[in-house]
Amino acid sequence: METEFQAALEAGDLAGLRACPKADLHIHALMGGDRDWVRARTGRDIAPLEHVLGSMDEMHAWVSDATGDVFKGGAGRAVAFEATFAQAALDGVTRLEVGDDVWGITQYDGTAQAVWRTLTEAHARGGPQVDWIPQMGMSRHCPYAALDWWMTPLLELGTFKTLDLSGDEFAQPIEVFVPLYRKAKAAGLKLKAHVGEWGTADDVWRAVELLELDEVQHGIAAADSPEVMRRLAETGVRLNLCPTSNLKLGRVARMEDHPIRRLYDAGVRVSVNTDDPLMFGNGVSAEFLTLFQAGVMTAAELDAIRLDALG
Repeated sequence: METEFQAALEAGDLAGLRACPKADLHIHALMGGDRDWVRARTGRDIAPLEHVLGSMDEMHAWVSDATGDVFKGGAGRAVAFEATFAQAALDGVTRLEVGDDVWGITQYDGTAQAVWRTLTEAHARGGPQVDWIPQMGMSRHCPYAALDWWMTPLLELGTFKTLDLSGDEFAQPIEVFVPLYRKAKAAGLKLKAHVGEWGTADDVWRAVELLELDEVQHGIAAADSPEVMRRLAETGVRLNLCPTSNLKLGRVARMEDHPIRRLYDAGVRVSVNTDDPLMFGNGVSAEFLTLFQAGVMTAAELDAIRLDALG
C-alpha cells in the first residue's frame, strides 16, 4: 500500500515530504542550520555552495569565507546549534543525532556542564519537538592526549549517547583512536566514525573492526568491494550517507550514479542524511526527493530506508 511519503515523492511534493517523520543521523551542527533562519537571526546570508570542491581543505576554506565570525566562540556556537534544531524542525526531522565536538569545551568556561547547557538550551529554543540524540564528536587531526582530556568530562556527564570521528581521514591512523572508542563503548555510547568518504573500502572495514563501529558516516567507498559490502550486510552496520555532500565534494560525478544503489542492492543498511545543510542547501526531504528524481531508488525503497533510520 502506498504511503503518504511515497505519494509525495512521486508528486515531487517537497512540502508533503517535510510533513512525514524522518531522521538525520549525519549532520554537523556548525553548518546544520537553515539559511533563512540564520539570515534572520544574524543578518548574514550564507548562500549554499554552487560549485564542486576537490578536497577537505577547499571545503574548510569555503566555510571560513562563507561564515566569517558568525559562529565563532561559545555565543556563536550556541547560535549554530539553535539554527540546526530549527532546520530539523522545519524539515520534519523527528530524530536528530547531533552535538558538539569535544574540542568545543574550550570555547566556554572549560567545563562539560557549559557545553551541555548550551546544547540543551539550543534544543529548547530551536526545536524542542525534535527527538534529539546527543552526540559528541572528535576531530581526527587533534592530538590523542587533547581528545582524551576534552572527552573525559563529557563522558562523565552520562548524557551523550553517540560518538563520532570526523575530519581528514588521513590525518592519523585509525589505530590511534581505539582507546577512546573503548572508553566510549564502556560508557554505553553508540559508535560512529567518518570513513570511506575519501579513503578505500578496506579503510571502511578496518575502522569497523578496530573501533567496533555500530554505524559509518559516509562509507561510500565500500561499494567498490563486494567483500566489504557482504561483511557490512552480515553485521548490520549501517552507512549514514549524504548524497548531495558526495556530489558537491566531488566524491560522485553524477547523482544518477550514487553508490547507495549498489550498497542497497548488496543488503547493506543505509540511511539518507544532510551532512551540512547550510553549506549544501539541502534538507533530508530534499535529499530523498533528489535520489528519487535522479532515478536512483524507487519510492518504496526510499520509504523503507526512511523508516529504518527512524527505528
